[in-house]
Amino acid sequence: MGDVDKSAIERAWDGVVATARRTAADGLVVGTSGNVSARVGDIVLVTPSGVPYERLGPGDAVGVDLEGRQVLGGLVPTSELPLHLAVYRGSDAAAVVHTHAVHATAVSTLVPEVPLIHYAAALLGGPVRTAAYARYGTPELADNMLAALRDRTGCLLRNHGTVTYGDTLDEAYDRTAQLEWMCRLWLTASSVPGHSPSLLTPAQLDDVQDALKGYGQRG
Repeated sequence: MGDVDKSAIERAWDGVVATARRTAADGLVVGTSGNVSARVGDIVLVTPSGVPYERLGPGDAVGVDLEGRQVLGGLVPTSELPLHLAVYRGSDAAAVVHTHAVHATAVSTLVPEVPLIHYAAALLGGPVRTAAYARYGTPELADNMLAALRDRTGCLLRNHGTVTYGDTLDEAYDRTAQLEWMCRLWLTASSVPGHSPSLLTPAQLDDVQDALKGYGQRG
């Protein structure tokens, strides 16, 4: 593991497992679907393939390098590893969350871009795109995802689910939760007979993005 601090690896793995369990508890995945990863230096810690999250412990850490070569652990990494590695190679992400959230996946089958139903889209960098379909675990899916993620921190995967990333696991998870909520909101508003939901204009979203630059605590 080179110069990477062992305790940093352990803390990151604990965070990966806790976040994966959170996706299940919050109904964003079913069973072992979806996956979570975090980057520590040149090592990517990622949930393993087909292992229930509640069974994962401190000694089950799975780590690969940025080329996908396993450098830590005996469990097989998630089949979605190419997707995670593509995000890390193409951005400064420190964490990636992939889910099969119901409302977001439903929206992925309907539109090429999530309609601007709410200013939460600004938290993901702008209107959220839907990546073209490709089979899970393939380089094609990773390429399609990267196109949809251009200037964004999250996207939908057509007939599949969501991908978000962030500077921390909490940030990546929050973006997933916001995306799922926004898709649920649009589906709810769109389901009222005889009505079409009002949408924000690009200029209104730009105004929100400018306002968000000063949002939060100053320390």
